[in-house]
Amino acid sequence: MNDWHSWAAVVVFVGAYALIVSEKIHRVAVALGGAGLMLAIGATDDITAFYSEDAGIDWNVIFLLMGMMMIVGVLRKTGMFEFLAIWAVKRARARPYRVMAMLVVITAVASALLDNVTTVLLIAPVTLLVCERLALPAAPYLMAEVFASNIGGTATLVGDPPNIIIASRAGLTFNDFIIHLAPVSAVLIVVLLLLCRVMFRRSFVYDEERAAEIMALEEREAIRDPRLLVQGLVVLALVVAGFVLHPVLHYEPSIVALLGAGLLIAVSTAEAGEVLGEVEWPTLAFFAGLFIMIGGLIDTGVVDEVSRALADAIGTHELGGSMIMLSASAVLSGVVDNIPYVATMAPVTAELVENMGGAQDHVMWWALALGADLGGNATAIGASANVVVLGIAERNRQPISFWQFTRYGLVVTAVTVSLAMGYVWLRYFALS
Repeated sequence: MNDWHSWAAVVVFVGAYALIVSEKIHRVAVALGGAGLMLAIGATDDITAFYSEDAGIDWNVIFLLMGMMMIVGVLRKTGMFEFLAIWAVKRARARPYRVMAMLVVITAVASALLDNVTTVLLIAPVTLLVCERLALPAAPYLMAEVFASNIGGTATLVGDPPNIIIASRAGLTFNDFIIHLAPVSAVLIVVLLLLCRVMFRRSFVYDEERAAEIMALEEREAIRDPRLLVQGLVVLALVVAGFVLHPVLHYEPSIVALLGAGLLIAVSTAEAGEVLGEVEWPTLAFFAGLFIMIGGLIDTGVVDEVSRALADAIGTHELGGSMIMLSASAVLSGVVDNIPYVATMAPVTAELVENMGGAQDHVMWWALALGADLGGNATAIGASANVVVLGIAERNRQPISFWQFTRYGLVVTAVTVSLAMGYVWLRYFALS
């Protein structure tokens, strides 16, 4: 880092991060301002920012979000989310913790089959309605679902974007992820349920009168437009199938989501302008700015230098190396979005594995995946799902502050990462 551009990029990123943490300036303004400064100081340029696959805006993430937000916007008009909210509350007998447990498990399972961003886009509207019906604070439920989405997404190749990058670089299959990561992911969801019972205990206030009102409701009466609901569900099913069949069809999730949104607008009575109004544009702008800022760190070699330092610390020690990889990845993924981090770290990990003579059972890759996926829970900007939920909460006047999220996220990350380290040691070293 002898080039002044590198130090300037670090100063801009740290300054922007400090402003996001302080919340004195709105995070979207900070991200866009930081992106502008990165361009102004020459840490990156327009070609890199807008067209580079490695150090520019990840348009796949942006358009995946846009497409799914449009589909969710159409489904919201049908009354489907009200139906699901009433159904969930009745199945849980209107008991607040039972409701949270149900939503956490549903989110975790769905995040293993879909990507975690799509899952929270679908589950967040239901959660907001459930909390409104039961007069409960929405923040604990939304945060619990974010934690569940990041943990559940760890289980499969398609569950979290970093896993796709790792699978491609290491030559791993869908079944490899199921065999190696699904067991620990399932255990961590159980642990998360116990943590939620303790962390959010003050939020589980049972209102007998409201509970009785909801138990008396007929959920089918919530459906306002049955025909549009059928159209929306058929398109959503096709989109989900497209996500799952990605290894066969080779369509990026963003393409599938946009095709689904376009098809739904074409076959339904939904107005394009009204649907576009449902898109969380500030959230997309925040992502764009964040990607450009991180791209400045990548383009100036800052991220690569950190990765190389990590590689030097690991050397050829497989046990110690996997522990360092997992813990360091968790820390770094809490600060830098885990997608560009894993993209940068993947070739370094490949080199480490080669130096270790292949490394048994791909343990270094599993350590990278666990660290990056679980570390995303640490802060409000550690993973894409976190940012999306914060945007939805703000739009629905249930804002979640950076520190409100982070103080719980750090607890969840510390516990889950520690257990993941124990899992790696036990499975790949103690019992091997």
